[in-house]
Amino acid sequence: MKIEPLSIPEVVLLTPPRFGDARGFFSETYNVARFAEAGVGPVFIQDNHSLSAPKGTLRGLHCQIAPHAQGKLVRCVRGAIFDVAVDIRAGSPSYGRHVAALLSAENWQQLWVPPGFLHGFCTLEPDTEVIYKVTAPYDRAAERGVIWNDPALGIDWPMDAPPILSEKDMVLPGLDAAGGWFP
Repeated sequence: MKIEPLSIPEVVLLTPPRFGDARGFFSETYNVARFAEAGVGPVFIQDNHSLSAPKGTLRGLHCQIAPHAQGKLVRCVRGAIFDVAVDIRAGSPSYGRHVAALLSAENWQQLWVPPGFLHGFCTLEPDTEVIYKVTAPYDRAAERGVIWNDPALGIDWPMDAPPILSEKDMVLPGLDAAGGWFP
């Protein structure tokens, strides 16, 4: 497995090998021992699968706070996404900074987003499917978010038109609201 820490080293890009032949391919996308060696060590307790039909769908920026803070292992199994992680850990030297990766069915890469980070993505192709593992169960009371286009974040989303958002994501607060979420 290829392991690449990004400019915020806690966020890791992982590329599992694919072994192909005339029938198709096989890939081990998760192995607890290999991922622990890569610094992705928590136990995953839930898998989520999303379909975004239109290109330009934006989901995020979301997180969950303690006691249900989630780490996420994200991969795109159909289509392509621009995937973003924003550091919101108080006192972190990279607080408010983000890293991004292009995840696609073609490049087969996965992004590890640890607890203490906002996560979001926009779809670059129609009918994009994303599967992600999480380290804590969903808890509505622990759910938090920051508006996708807060100028304080400086995220250059690769979109040709305004994004397609949920009603919830349209009214999220700015980054200044996140200051105490991960002390």
